[in-house]
Amino acid sequence: MNQPPFEVADIVRAVGKDFIEKNRPRLTWQHLRVLRAIERCRTAALGGHLDQCSRCGHQAISYNSCRNRHCAKCQTNARNTWLTARETELLDVPYVHVVFTLPHQLSHLALSNKKVVYDLLFRASAATLLEIAADRKHLGADIGFMSVLHTWGQNVLHHPHVHCVIPAGGLSLDHQHWIHPRYAFFLPVKVLSRIFRGKFRAGLKKAFHRKQLTFPGALAPLAHERSFRSFLRSLFLQNWVVYAKPPFGGPQHVLHYLARYTHRVAISNHRIVAFSDGQVTFRWKDYAHGSKQKLMTVTAEEFLRRFLLHLLPPGFVRIRFFGFLASRRRKILLPLGRELLSMAPRHLPQSAQADSCSSVLWLCPRCGGGMRLVERLTALQTYSASAEWRNRIDTS
Repeated sequence: MNQPPFEVADIVRAVGKDFIEKNRPRLTWQHLRVLRAIERCRTAALGGHLDQCSRCGHQAISYNSCRNRHCAKCQTNARNTWLTARETELLDVPYVHVVFTLPHQLSHLALSNKKVVYDLLFRASAATLLEIAADRKHLGADIGFMSVLHTWGQNVLHHPHVHCVIPAGGLSLDHQHWIHPRYAFFLPVKVLSRIFRGKFRAGLKKAFHRKQLTFPGALAPLAHERSFRSFLRSLFLQNWVVYAKPPFGGPQHVLHYLARYTHRVAISNHRIVAFSDGQVTFRWKDYAHGSKQKLMTVTAEEFLRRFLLHLLPPGFVRIRFFGFLASRRRKILLPLGRELLSMAPRHLPQSAQADSCSSVLWLCPRCGGGMRLVERLTALQTYSASAEWRNRIDTS
């Protein structure tokens, strides 16, 4: 993929200090830490390493990554490593993609209670899928699936939802055979929507009585039980969105499909098309009007405000597994599923195993050979080495 013309880091470096000064009362230590990490990512400030080509001897300096999970540049390697590990877990059946979305009325409450509300979104959607799938009227099976939390829409505003990727079918409730779905869309969407809404509402009610929710600012009236009950009732005045796509193929398509959803951040660098005079222009897909590709321009300050809406609580797990793919059940039930589907044991390809064990960091720009680490450099050493390399270029 070509190098993007602009990056989130460029915007942070250009207006980050002014943004922090203007908004300091509203910024937390986490906001500051993420902005600082993105600003310094792959610069001499984080140190680096001297690499050398094993074939032609070409040397080059590489800067270290910040490894922050909200940094777009640091997610590619993490995603590739994660996807390689998932390869052994794929089943030889079609896969289904189901999306559970929270209504807009919950946005402010969710932003003030991210850990509680996002965790409830995971648990309510998973419990809904497991319950409906186990019902013999629908499937009558023990299913397994992966859920990924996204908190953004294409316009980078707050839009929390979970993507669930599910093998179509599941283990019979007695674990004696594999059950294939009877519906084209795996499970009935209207039923999923109704049950999900009820489970999420019950979870919110329980969190309120356990005093796990906070109500700052304009949310203060909801701290009173009568107001909170009225708020919960209002959530039933509309249908909640649960979207199910048709089966999209077997295991050969799944990893490519998952790559679109795992290890994503609110906006990728490749969507930013212009940054000048304090204005940022980015591409977005308008789903309300036929998924048309459009351009949106906002101030750099507004861009950073939207970006920071999507920071997750420290330590919050945004990719989770449920059913027979849950960590405590996977070791026994996944091989059983493969056996019932008459699948041979799946192993990592030799190339993937070699890549995971290899010391090759990147490919030489001169001959295509493998660049290997020669020496680790501190920030001060990196600055000095960079200056030395610039002098070599100027005098050559």
